[in-house]
Amino acid sequence: MLNKDFIELMSEQLGVEECRQLVEALQEAPQPTSIRLNPHKSYEAPPFCAPVEWCRWGGYLAERPSFTRDGHFQAGGYYVQEASSMFVGYLLETALGGEIPDGIRLLDMCAAPGGKSTLYSSIVGDKGTVVANEVIRQRALTLADNITRWGVGNTIVTSNDPSHFASSLEGWFDVVAVDAPCSGEGMFRKSEEAREGWSLDNVRLSAARQRRILADAWKALREGGVLIYSTCTFNRQENEDNMEWLSEEFECQRIEIEIPNQWGIVRTEAGEAQCFHFYPHRTKGEGLFAAIVRKGSEEGRGQRHNPKPRRSPFGEVDKKIVAQLSSYFNTPYPLKFTTIGESIYAYNTNHWADQRCVAEQMSVLFSGTKVGEMFGKKFRPDHSLALASGLRKEAFPTAELSEEDMLRYFRREELSSVASLAEGLNLLLWQGQPIGFTKRIGARTNTLLPKELRIFI
Repeated sequence: MLNKDFIELMSEQLGVEECRQLVEALQEAPQPTSIRLNPHKSYEAPPFCAPVEWCRWGGYLAERPSFTRDGHFQAGGYYVQEASSMFVGYLLETALGGEIPDGIRLLDMCAAPGGKSTLYSSIVGDKGTVVANEVIRQRALTLADNITRWGVGNTIVTSNDPSHFASSLEGWFDVVAVDAPCSGEGMFRKSEEAREGWSLDNVRLSAARQRRILADAWKALREGGVLIYSTCTFNRQENEDNMEWLSEEFECQRIEIEIPNQWGIVRTEAGEAQCFHFYPHRTKGEGLFAAIVRKGSEEGRGQRHNPKPRRSPFGEVDKKIVAQLSSYFNTPYPLKFTTIGESIYAYNTNHWADQRCVAEQMSVLFSGTKVGEMFGKKFRPDHSLALASGLRKEAFPTAELSEEDMLRYFRREELSSVASLAEGLNLLLWQGQPIGFTKRIGARTNTLLPKELRIFI
């Protein structure tokens, strides 16, 4: 059952009949399953029963499979993402006129578990840098795992309070996305915990916290930059009221966004913000609110602020090792190799300065592509290298696995097809897609899959 205070709140906001349809959908309508393909990898998805109309990589599945047992999911061929939440990508691309500028800097301020961050990563591609931040460290580690699977190499995972971006990277970002912690009304259909945890007090507390995050996000955004705000809730207090507050407190400019009527998205306005509601009785997806606004005017764009350099965590890599590691990649851009501790990382040289700047200012958990480590003259690859979209498969002996051995690999068990492996390091494939490394030592195998990624089914 839904909280009676929630039903009364929605009746006041939507009207009695619209509220009745919403409540019915939240309690009885089936939950659609949608995924988003990784355009930087070669995975071919099963036929979609319908496309997600606002995302060119998104589609609905006829039924929900066991994603954990799918090697393509484990290798980042696709992301299981709720269809409504993909809409933020449409907002971003439309606001930028369909052309992603070179050198773009995008901050996803509340990023875990990574659905929107991997979408932004796909859109930005090799044009710039995505900073995916999550203040709660355990959630940030999950975020880092998902960014690793996605494998584009343009994303930095940080774990900092939003205020740190306002103070240390003020005016640094071209786009700031705030998927704010909220009361979770849009998740009522999926989560009993969300239904039981809802209260009017929680709505008020969430709205106040969201304003603090928005204020910090605004400081991190450059003049003329784009702010995308979203929640998975319906009420006006956490949505339109916050956008009206933002427009009253700061200099905002309207961004015109056109959407087809047949998508079923409800449009509203709040201050200078264009706002969009996804209701599960109107759209094929869960509840979402999204809004977009510009900071000042694009004509008033000034030079982006660059903070003073701090002590760098990076070290140099020997030129002979660089030559060896470069042969493992096939990218349209040159790579910068550097060390962090004992590990070697690779970055897009064109945006290396931005990656370094963030690492000097913030608490970074993961960035670029973690390539591996050198033990004397011997190279041990990291699992991240196998999942990198720029990996050159021909650089390693490869072995196509059966479904049984694919599952054995992700369970960190011995492979049964040892005879098909070359002695030493092997790149493992599942239906042509790299999923990881193993090392054959005589009649046994030694998996390089990290223990924390092991599956138990």
